[in-house]
Amino acid sequence: MRLDAKTVAALTLGGKTDAIFFDDTLTGFGYRLRLGTGGKVLRSWIAQYRRAGASRRMLIGSADVINVEQARTKAKKVLAAVALGEDPQADKAERRGKDRLTVRAVVDQYMGDKESDWRTQTERDNRRYLTGSYFAPLHSMAIDKVTRRDVASRIIVVKRQHGPIVAAAARAKLGAFFTWCLRQGLCETNPTIGTESPKRAASRKRVLSDAELVAIWNVCGDDDYGRIVRLLILLGQRRREIGGMAWTELDLDSPQPTWTLPEDRSKNKHAHTLPLLPWALDIIRTVPQRATRDQLFGTRSGGGFMGWDHCKQVLDKASGVSGWTPHDLRRTFSTRLHEELNIVPHVVEALLNHFSGHRSGSAGAYNQARYLPQMRQALALWEDYIRALVEGGERKILPFEAAAGG
Repeated sequence: MRLDAKTVAALTLGGKTDAIFFDDTLTGFGYRLRLGTGGKVLRSWIAQYRRAGASRRMLIGSADVINVEQARTKAKKVLAAVALGEDPQADKAERRGKDRLTVRAVVDQYMGDKESDWRTQTERDNRRYLTGSYFAPLHSMAIDKVTRRDVASRIIVVKRQHGPIVAAAARAKLGAFFTWCLRQGLCETNPTIGTESPKRAASRKRVLSDAELVAIWNVCGDDDYGRIVRLLILLGQRRREIGGMAWTELDLDSPQPTWTLPEDRSKNKHAHTLPLLPWALDIIRTVPQRATRDQLFGTRSGGGFMGWDHCKQVLDKASGVSGWTPHDLRRTFSTRLHEELNIVPHVVEALLNHFSGHRSGSAGAYNQARYLPQMRQALALWEDYIRALVEGGERKILPFEAAAGG
């Protein structure tokens, strides 16, 4: 019997629940009838062959969708592949398994594997870039099917919507993820390689003037963002470090109060103890403590302050100062300490929690000094400097070269 439209139309189950009728002119090509739910007869095309001593059956498609000649053509391709030593059914099963390894599913595996190696902020950044909207169109794709074109098109979109800095960071996170996938044998190529890396903006050099510092200070309200900005001015630390400040990091009852930034929140993974002077202490003590939350700033559901962009826009409009970022306050802090207050560089570096120069290499291995007394003196001079600017009075503490040098 040759399977064609006429012979197939005459075939029935004949009282069986499952029957396969094979074509006599193409060995292995068959037509299957199977009794389905509610007595409906399901009709499909199959290709059957032997491989490694076992019989394999591969579904070609539904006879309600594919006609006999289309099915015959597909069956010839399948059986030809078998003749060449391939195993189409096994390949199909393997492909189904790979298709279940979607980008989104593998990202979860990646996050779980790397969680113990990452500090808290690194984990948050990876989760934001890899599970957020940046690469959402890739999430449902099989990990080994993502191409360079797929990645490149998303980077263009991210760059247009969020700017080159965010696009470059997103590309870097995705590249690290695919490098991990390569090492796990989940894909054979890293599709980020060869894609354009968005050019980052030139390193910023903005140092705010005294008048700009005063204008920003004066419009800071008695709210989370206002307190954070004032602490950024007074302490010279990073935005997220102040925004995530926790009560358990503070020693406010000591005769010389301190704030210790834990290593898992520090950019360089070095814990950092910073003296707290009166003005900074006054700001911290105005923050209401909540029994259910360790962080000083932000909402109950978050891990710290989150509303940076909107609050910055409001502050810029109120102060009349624009074109600055919170990190520029850190640069201004460092510059003024060096130029105006004659603080020696190694003390400024200690205040910034930088490990370079005298704190790097063999010098750093032998020099374990924390410089807390010198840092306290430097911050006292800085608070006095800011207070004189804001209040318009004379400075009470006069700097001299050895004051904070030790």
